[in-house]
Amino acid sequence: MIAPQELSAAASGFLASFVEGVEALTIVLAAGATRGYRGALAGAALGLLTLAGLVWAVGPVLTAVPIFLARLVIGVALLVFGLRWLRKAVLRAAGRLKLRDEAQVYAATTARLGGKPAKAIDPAAFQVSLQMVLIEGVEIVFIVLALTAAHPALLAPASLGALAAIAAVSLLGLAIHRPLSRVPENLIKLAAGTILTGFGIFLLGEGVHVPWPDGDASLPALIAFVALFVLAAVVIMRKKETSFSEEKEAKRL
Repeated sequence: MIAPQELSAAASGFLASFVEGVEALTIVLAAGATRGYRGALAGAALGLLTLAGLVWAVGPVLTAVPIFLARLVIGVALLVFGLRWLRKAVLRAAGRLKLRDEAQVYAATTARLGGKPAKAIDPAAFQVSLQMVLIEGVEIVFIVLALTAAHPALLAPASLGALAAIAAVSLLGLAIHRPLSRVPENLIKLAAGTILTGFGIFLLGEGVHVPWPDGDASLPALIAFVALFVLAAVVIMRKKETSFSEEKEAKRL
């Protein structure tokens, strides 16, 4: 039977990696379409290798940190990270922020990179793909390393979740050669932020020796509590937005 922490780690790794992978894929495809796929794919590949090397190099160092301190620090870090994702996702779900449009990002990038590609590996395509993969991948590495530092046994499920997401995004990109604009990116961010926030609360509690009822079995309950809070926040903000719009319209009349 899969433990709650292992399932949550795998889900966190998959969802976070899928969202970041979709955003990176848009730029890689745009660079490939305008400047040549050799340079774009070479830059993306180097970025992935760099990120893998970062996990390999830093992972063993983090496991040397005292476990109670790791859980305390990582719990706070995951909580802050998850709440940052939730803030934007809730505002977008409530209509306060514009949803990210991958098709629009793709169009803007192709317009910016437009030009005659190099015969072999185009430097512009290589650079922009490498940069984007590293930028988006750092957040994935942070999540994987954070879970590993707090619970070394979670390295496998978190890494497998991240690798599965990267493989899925890569295969979809190779198959359709266009940005994944129909992916419910904000919904996935809501789910990822919810799980990370719940995980952060759980680890922070462990760091300060909170006696969680049923131990690890309390984690799904914490995640469910955060999910209810997030849904309530979206509903309340939507109502406020509707009320504000109605008041504004009434003043015009």
